[in-house]
Amino acid sequence: MTHPARVDAIRRFNRFYTRQIGVLQEGLLDSPFSLAESRVLYELAHRTDATATELSRDLGLDAGYLSRMIRGFETQGFVEKRRSAEDGRQSHLALTASGRTAFAPLNERSSAEIGAMLAKLNGTAQSRLAAAMAEIEALLGQTADEAYSLRSHRPGDIGWVAHRHGALYHQEYGWDDSFEALVAEIGAQFIRNFDPTREHAWIAERRGQIVGSVFLVRQSDEVAKLRLLLVEPSARGLGLGRRLTEECIAFARERGYARITLWTNDVLTAARAIYDRAGFHLIASEPHHSFGKDLVGENWELEL
Repeated sequence: MTHPARVDAIRRFNRFYTRQIGVLQEGLLDSPFSLAESRVLYELAHRTDATATELSRDLGLDAGYLSRMIRGFETQGFVEKRRSAEDGRQSHLALTASGRTAFAPLNERSSAEIGAMLAKLNGTAQSRLAAAMAEIEALLGQTADEAYSLRSHRPGDIGWVAHRHGALYHQEYGWDDSFEALVAEIGAQFIRNFDPTREHAWIAERRGQIVGSVFLVRQSDEVAKLRLLLVEPSARGLGLGRRLTEECIAFARERGYARITLWTNDVLTAARAIYDRAGFHLIASEPHHSFGKDLVGENWELEL
């Protein structure tokens, strides 16, 4: 059930933000174009061979309303149509030179206005604002097939890994802060002893935000250890956990390891399923009391 106070909060934010970016003005950014017209022009300026059907679907515009808008742009000489060679019922839309000239000031004013808004904030506040907007977009508009990227670790990542492990495992499993301390110790050891020829960390990003991590560390000349696999709730369902595990396996094989080991707990069912599908085998389990909980620790291995 949706709480009325949350509905009111979002409506309040919508009223604030529409005033902030001036969408209630008759012409957006002192231009002759409405918000809807500006969005269509923007899409045409940044797409190749767009069709009215695609624009209507992606922008959520009524097909009839969009058709009238396109006819108006044609009359003004801003848009031209070209019959599709693949489907004669469809026409590809493109901005003319005049259309690009008309759109350019609007695009420049939009960038300048956002820049002026951000200039009122310091660097940290700007980053917080961008992250908050990315989170809103992710929560309201995410789709299962959106891409993510992987990169190597860099300064600041270990702190994120410790923080998110501590916060998520407390939220989802009730573990206490001794688990965050353990993760911080593992991360610190990784940085102090890092051997790039035998070890690696993968950090996953999506829409500019970190959404996952995994580490492969040297245990011996023959054995590597997979550690700290984490996938943010917002990125679950994308196959990211499987991909991070596969990266560890490929790296270990390339660097000549004979085996990968890992330690986990039986309550971590999603991670255990990933390890099982990747070919790891459970070789030992033992009850223990850690992180404020009675748990069953498990050792898994994969022969390479």
